[in-house]
Amino acid sequence: MESKAERAKALFEQGYNCCQSVVLAFAEDVGLVPEEAARLVSGFGGGMGRLREVCGGVSAMAFLLGAVQGYNNPGEALEKQRLYEQIQLVAARFKAKNGSIICRELLESNAVAADTSPTPEARTENYYSKRPCGRLVASAAQILQEYLEGQHTEE
Repeated sequence: MESKAERAKALFEQGYNCCQSVVLAFAEDVGLVPEEAARLVSGFGGGMGRLREVCGGVSAMAFLLGAVQGYNNPGEALEKQRLYEQIQLVAARFKAKNGSIICRELLESNAVAADTSPTPEARTENYYSKRPCGRLVASAAQILQEYLEGQHTEE
């Protein structure tokens, strides 16, 4: 059986952006229609619209935690705090494993220019060979899967 990390990496290699790749690896498990989920998070690729800010894989973890354990009552301060704690925990794990949660820093540490043009690069063999993104989406998916499985066994 394919792991969430392997699935996220394969989705990235099919052309999905980083956020979409991680979200789609979990979509059906958290009750999301894949096509709708892909559309909803499509703007978070490239560190949010290629601004090179928070990595799309990290944004995906936050999105998925919200889908699984989020709140819908704005007055629920404790639920909001719990969700933010969970997001900070998985983001810290990602940073510890990969050095940053910021897209441009992750790219530049791998000698890839952090271009902020709104025009995405063509997905070629060279594109995939020079970018750390496949590894990073796999890392985000693995961290989230381990976190969710650990939470489930603690209940």
